[in-house]
Amino acid sequence: MAHVSLPSPTSPNLRMRERRGDLSPREFAASVRRAAREIGEHVSCDARYIGRVESGEIRCPNYAYERVFRHMFPGVGLADLGFTPRGESRRTAVLPAPRDEENDDVQRRTFLAGGPLAVVTALSWDGSARAQTPEAAPHPLTVPSGPSMPPGPSGAVPTPAPTPGARVGWREVHEVESAVRQIRLLDDVHGADTLFDRAGHTLRSAYQLLNCGTYTARVEERLQAWAGELAISVGWLAHDSGRLAEARSLYAEALATARMAGDAALEAHAFCNTAFLARDAGRPREAVRAAQAARSAAAGLGSARLQSLLALREAGGWALLRDRGSCLKALGESRSAFEQGSSEADPEWMSFFNEGELAGLTAQCWAALGEFESAADWAEQAIALQPAHFVRNRTLYTAELAHDQLGHGAVVDAAVTGTSAVSLLSQVRSTRIRGMVSATAERMRLHRSVPEVAEFLERYRLALAV
Repeated sequence: MAHVSLPSPTSPNLRMRERRGDLSPREFAASVRRAAREIGEHVSCDARYIGRVESGEIRCPNYAYERVFRHMFPGVGLADLGFTPRGESRRTAVLPAPRDEENDDVQRRTFLAGGPLAVVTALSWDGSARAQTPEAAPHPLTVPSGPSMPPGPSGAVPTPAPTPGARVGWREVHEVESAVRQIRLLDDVHGADTLFDRAGHTLRSAYQLLNCGTYTARVEERLQAWAGELAISVGWLAHDSGRLAEARSLYAEALATARMAGDAALEAHAFCNTAFLARDAGRPREAVRAAQAARSAAAGLGSARLQSLLALREAGGWALLRDRGSCLKALGESRSAFEQGSSEADPEWMSFFNEGELAGLTAQCWAALGEFESAADWAEQAIALQPAHFVRNRTLYTAELAHDQLGHGAVVDAAVTGTSAVSLLSQVRSTRIRGMVSATAERMRLHRSVPEVAEFLERYRLALAV
């Protein structure tokens, strides 16, 4: 096998280390995320990322991070911060770097311009994903022969497994981590329908690494954690695109991975999504039990915001059971936990959980209880509080508001809101959200003589024709 030259070792970025000062890497990462929010950017910065910057592994930040750093340190350029100028970085690259959150944000913007085909291509495991054999000869993760896994949920042709015994290292862990972040970022913008098939293909590749590779104990620990997170992310795509049975299977896979690894954080996440799925699938008692199991798993993690979300998941199950007292108790616990504020212990995957999401999930509880005026009030808050880049969630809660307004007899308001939801649908690919709008449209047909309703129904008809 041909020898491939590796890049020379990078030098530490001492200037960024100086900028961090007495802050820990986690504290500095939190300050980066806060600065990003101040200028409307969204970056997935954590202590690991800061470590990679300071080690010199990240030689040139992407444009989003560059804007954030310039906001944090006015009047300085990339060179002043110890980075390689952008053009020089491109000229001196020898091998493609592993995909990470640096490239994710750039690729995300490319995806949005390129449409579903670009998304499918970018989520694949390509030549940048490589495992090292014991002889250190690089080879692609997808090899032309060897045992293969059965087709996954999408029915796509599976990726052949890597050669048994292939060495798996941090490069592959970063690939799986990158895939998880790509899915989360794209889902926030687009919804699940365009992402599910390719993401399932990527998940199979991740588990092939676990099943066929050899690795150190530390690599195994992180690979298990990120493979489990990837299973949850793909499960969510299945859920949001209406594939509920497949979602349940994927969450069970993640839960099994968590249990085998003794990973309480992953276990809490898997139970959290299982509870949400059970509610949507009409299994409210399972939703309550799963949410309670999640709260138990998360008890030692130190994240009040996580406990807030899990209490909301439990409230959703109680609401569907029409147990008003238990629902209100869980809602109160959620609000109390939320008001304790965010912390460094909050999981990265919870970036979507803000004041707007709290209001939106509360609205869904009131709607399930049949108290639509309260539900509409909370849904209005959810829309007003959603950040602009969470297009999917703004569409979701606009559809929720139309449903709630119709529920308490405000037909004209529901029609106007429904028209707004239809205008947002072109930006989102979510079977779940489209189903909500469709259900509202069906109920609206009884009022088609109302001009606003007629306009809504026509807009909806045209949207379906596209």
